[in-house]
Amino acid sequence: MTSDLDLIVVGGGPAGMMAGLLFARAGCRVLVLEKHADFFRDFRGDTVHPSTLELLRELGLLEEFLKRPHDEVRKLTGRVANEQIVIADMGHLPVQSRFVVLMPQWDFLDFLAQEARHYPTFTLKMEAEAADLLWDGDRVAGSRLKSGEEVRAPLTIAADGRTSILRDKARLPWKDLSAPIDVLWFRLPKEKTAGNETGGTFGAGAMIVEIDRGDYWQCAYVVPKGAAGEIEAKGIEAFRENIAHAAPELRSTVDALEEWDQVKLLSVSLDRLTCWSRPGLLAIGDAAHAMSPVGGVGINLAIQDAVAAANILAGPLAAGQNVDGLLGKVQERRLFPTRVIQGVQRMIHNRVLTPLVVRKIVLDKVPWPLRIFQRLPFLSRIPARLVGLGVRREHIRSPDAGLRRAELPPP
Repeated sequence: MTSDLDLIVVGGGPAGMMAGLLFARAGCRVLVLEKHADFFRDFRGDTVHPSTLELLRELGLLEEFLKRPHDEVRKLTGRVANEQIVIADMGHLPVQSRFVVLMPQWDFLDFLAQEARHYPTFTLKMEAEAADLLWDGDRVAGSRLKSGEEVRAPLTIAADGRTSILRDKARLPWKDLSAPIDVLWFRLPKEKTAGNETGGTFGAGAMIVEIDRGDYWQCAYVVPKGAAGEIEAKGIEAFRENIAHAAPELRSTVDALEEWDQVKLLSVSLDRLTCWSRPGLLAIGDAAHAMSPVGGVGINLAIQDAVAAANILAGPLAAGQNVDGLLGKVQERRLFPTRVIQGVQRMIHNRVLTPLVVRKIVLDKVPWPLRIFQRLPFLSRIPARLVGLGVRREHIRSPDAGLRRAELPPP
C-alpha cells in the first residue's frame, strides 16, 4: 500500500500527463496511473493547438517538442459546393507559434512523460487500471486498482476520460448535452505536398474532415448518431462509394479501404459535470466535460484544466496543506470556457451537421455566412482565435521547486 504520496492522477492522457508534470515540477510527490501498457492508440486527437504550444514555451519545452516529427497547419479550410474557403487563419494570433501541430497523440504523451521523469517526485505506472475509490469517512483517500493494490494520497485527480470510472464511483452529477453525430475514422493514402492541406469537404449530404498527415489522409466521416451499424451492414464497397461521392478528390484512393477493420468508430459525447469535485477528489479533462471533435479542441481544453489545477493547488499541496477548500476554484475557473466551447459545438451540431448528415441536405451553393468569409477574409481570424487559443486560456503560474534533473534516470 502506497501512503507517501501527495497526489494520485488516474489516467495518462493529455490532462493527466500535464497535471503529473506540473505538480511534480512544484515538488509534489505524484503517481500517475495509466491502465494501458503504452500510449499507442490510433485515431485519438492529434492536434496540439497554439494555446498548448504557448504553455510548452512558458515551460521552456517548446523547442525540444518541435524537434519531434510533426506537421504544421496554419489555415483551416473547407470545400463547400466545390469552392475552397479559408475558415480559420492562424497567421494573426498574438503568440509565437501561429499554427496547429499535427502529431500522433502517443508521441505527445511520450514527450510529456519524458519531461516529467526529469523530476524525482514523479512516477508513472503503466498497466495500472483504477477500479474504485478508497474512502476515509466521506472523503476520498485514494484508489483501488483492478489488481487489488491500494494507493493513497491527500488528493486524487480523475483524468480517466469520458467513461471515467472515478467520477461514477464518486457519484459526481453530470448533464448530458446530447450529440446528434458519431464519427468514422479511417486512413487513405496521399502524395506528400509542400504545404499542409488539412481541411473539410461538406455539402453533398455528408461531411468529411481530411487531416493531412504527409503521406496519408486521416479522415473523419461524420454520420448520424447510432448509424454506424447500418452503414457497416451495407458493406465496405457502399461505404467507399459514399466517400467518393461526398469528397470526389478522394475517389482515386478509396480502394485502400478493403475491410471494416480499417474503420474505427468514435461515439461522440457532449456532457459536463455540474460538480467537478468532492473532498479529496477533482475531475478534469474529459472526465469533467466530454467534448465533440468539432474544432479538435478537446486535448487543449483538457490541458488548460490541468494547468489551472496546478496553478491553484500545486503550491499548497506541496507545502502539505489541505486543499479541499480550493478544489471548487478549479471548476470556477474552467466552467466558463467549457460552457462557451460546448455552446459553440452545440450550435455547429444543430445548424451545420444535423442538416448535412442527418437530414442529408445537399448544398449547391456556398451559404451566406461562409460567403462573408470569402468577401471579408479578415473574419477568419475569429474562428482562428477560438480554435487556436480558446477562451480564458491559462498560463503557467504553478511554482517550480527547482528539482529538475538534467539527465533522465535509468529505466
